[in-house]
Amino acid sequence: MTEDEFRVRMGRMRAGPSGGPKTFVGQALAAAQRAGGLARRPSSRAGTFGRGRVASLQALRASPVGRARGAVVKARIVRGGARRVPLATHLQYLMREGVTQDGERGQMFDASMDAADGKAFAERCEGDRHHFRFIVSPDDAEQLSDLKGFTRDLMRQAEADLGTRLDWAAVDHWNTGHPHVHVLVRGRTDRDADLVISRDYIKEGLRARAGALVTLELGPRSDREIRQLIESQVEADRWTPLDRGLARMTGEQGLIDLRQGGSNSEPLRSAQVRRMRKLEGLGLAQERAPGRWRLELQAEPTLRELGQRQDIIGRM
Repeated sequence: MTEDEFRVRMGRMRAGPSGGPKTFVGQALAAAQRAGGLARRPSSRAGTFGRGRVASLQALRASPVGRARGAVVKARIVRGGARRVPLATHLQYLMREGVTQDGERGQMFDASMDAADGKAFAERCEGDRHHFRFIVSPDDAEQLSDLKGFTRDLMRQAEADLGTRLDWAAVDHWNTGHPHVHVLVRGRTDRDADLVISRDYIKEGLRARAGALVTLELGPRSDREIRQLIESQVEADRWTPLDRGLARMTGEQGLIDLRQGGSNSEPLRSAQVRRMRKLEGLGLAQERAPGRWRLELQAEPTLRELGQRQDIIGRM
């Protein structure tokens, strides 16, 4: 081939490393997806025993990532026994003064009644091997049209997932910054057998179902809401999705590189830097070089404990 026969054929331009999303929201969603999404994903140690495991996996697969709203669900299995505090005493505590939206005394409700008989529910639980206590705190709960209706929809979905009717009673609380519902479920199936719920449904499945109901009513998060969500995590004294994203960025020598000119947009990088400075003040991170940080190994367990402590104080 002679020099005159050589031809350069121009190809189509392709996006290089900088071809990703440019906006703050786009960068935040991409970072959240790398960290497992704003909606939580199941752990690798899923429980295989009990009802609801298949439904839990289905709920998590159907849960959209990024713009979906979520919910916090805390669960406790309480075994019966003479040494336990009577359930009726716990119900009286839940129905104490000042917990309603109007600052009045709490009122039990169930699948069909807004004024359920808590004493009768406690009597039905007597002799049961165990019962379940759930605290369900939906995102943006104050925007929901009916928190009781949301709870009933969630429990109907749980019945379908678990393959049994559930005997449950609940109290909605508005005495903290996040409206939430205390749901108590008998540990018996509709065939009077012990109700055993899969660990992954308790940890992940019910939360995914609750988040789906919130998203269905309020719609996906807007760009503004995503920005507000990220900003609210900067000063939070708990383990946040922003922290999970930072932990996933750990590279060589165990450092997180937040120097200017990286792959993240400037607003997101700014939020990440401010979060690291917050964690540094808590003794959970160190800036080892300008813009390069080390997240301490105890950061996650410490922040989770701080969050639990705040929740207890809030309930008190």
